[in-house]
Amino acid sequence: MVKYKLIALLAAVASATSAAFVSPALPPIHSNFALSSTRSSTSTSTSRAKKSVRERTSEEAVSLIRDVVQAAFDAGPRAAPSRTLQAYIAISRTLQDFSPIQRPGRQAEEFSAPVALRKLFERLGATYIKLGQFVASSPSLFPKEYVLEFQKCLDSTEPLDWKVVKAIIEKETGPINNNFAFIDETPLASASIAQVHAAKLKTGEEVVIKVQKPQIDNLLKADLNFIYIASRVLEFLQPDFERTSLSAVAGDVKSSMLEELDFEKEAENIEEFREFLRDQGLRDSVTAPRVYRDQTTKKVLTMERLRGVSMVDAESIRTITNDPESLIITALNTWTTSVMNMPWFHADVHSGNLLVLDDGRVGFIDFGMVGRVGEKTFNAVSELSTSMALGDYEGMAKALLNMGATDEDVDVQKFGRDIEQVMNDMAKVSPDTMSVGVSGDGTVQAAISFDENEVTDMLLKIVDVTEDNGLKLPREFGLLVKQSLYFDRYLKILAPDLNTSTDARMVALQAADSKVEVIV
Repeated sequence: MVKYKLIALLAAVASATSAAFVSPALPPIHSNFALSSTRSSTSTSTSRAKKSVRERTSEEAVSLIRDVVQAAFDAGPRAAPSRTLQAYIAISRTLQDFSPIQRPGRQAEEFSAPVALRKLFERLGATYIKLGQFVASSPSLFPKEYVLEFQKCLDSTEPLDWKVVKAIIEKETGPINNNFAFIDETPLASASIAQVHAAKLKTGEEVVIKVQKPQIDNLLKADLNFIYIASRVLEFLQPDFERTSLSAVAGDVKSSMLEELDFEKEAENIEEFREFLRDQGLRDSVTAPRVYRDQTTKKVLTMERLRGVSMVDAESIRTITNDPESLIITALNTWTTSVMNMPWFHADVHSGNLLVLDDGRVGFIDFGMVGRVGEKTFNAVSELSTSMALGDYEGMAKALLNMGATDEDVDVQKFGRDIEQVMNDMAKVSPDTMSVGVSGDGTVQAAISFDENEVTDMLLKIVDVTEDNGLKLPREFGLLVKQSLYFDRYLKILAPDLNTSTDARMVALQAADSKVEVIV
């Protein structure tokens, strides 16, 4: 029921417009309404909900008004007209897809709520495409059919005209001729928030330039503020909705999406990861792109171009190294150690973001999406990892209980048996690589049957088992497990005979004064 209330909220905000956001002539009000902490959302969901709006206090009413005013001020007055028109067009076209009245030669699609919502999100543009990706990566929050459908959410748009891109680059970094010897006017990729161009610096280094699309920041702020206020108003008018932590989820969405707009933050993430690699003595075997700070701003990110192949391209990897097994173990140990030693972890290690470079090193790219592990989850993950390595399924159940939120007694023995069944199912899945191709920027586009669909399906099974046993896990755990499932599949491709429970190399590299077990 909780999940379907969240979907109802998504449908409501997708159908609405940003017309409510008209900036008042008021100074900014500093209110703490971006509730990005998972622990905050968990505590909200377990608090005692009021039964009637009449029980709301004056302080709660004032808090809501202040949040509405702040959101309106942040959004500004310009976004409303364009968003109203775009919403009207998007809703009309989506309804037309399922209408019995069609143009000659076309048939109406059979109605499906997840499909209709996914189509609508794609047509509404950047904010809702990112929101769709949030749904796809949050099976602990949303129903299975929506998580699976939003895996298909397309983040690909028509490229901007080169003149527009050139103007942005020069506004942010100065005249192109002062910094670049060459920029390819045809983009390597064009997504909802940015597009990427290959280039060469005057000093000779090959780079890629990630350029943020114009006005996208204003658009996202308007939409995200509206989503947040919609959730706050719903919770205020229907106090029982507080059990679903709608505003906490909306705050999490807002915080994570707006962070992706700040390319200087992504640059910091890359540099922190490179520093981590240096501190761990891994620079000879693992790398991330070098950031060129003089050509990087909040809206333009210039970084080293890494050329390589994906972790799923076993045939090409064997032309680079005769020991692919050690390569994937190095990648896994690196990621796991970063989880245990860094304040955040790479939360999107799909096959396009984890490369084997031409020189044999592992390359991590795209640090726009990161996850953060709180102390409670950190400790529980350590317990889970140890129990998993020992095949102690009851121990795994106890670790998950220490991590999640529950209002009822849990049968640990039954929970352990359910986890054992899921783990056995995971062991039966084998890879089925269908096609691999190298894109213009040297990264790999690979279609493998489990890379998204089966990984997501396994994650959903884990979520189902925890919920069937009365437990709700934080989103950050879902992100962790999904990355671990990616690595599990890469191990099946590159090291199919490896025994992950006994091989000494499966212990993560030395982190400070201790060792940690690998999560697989």
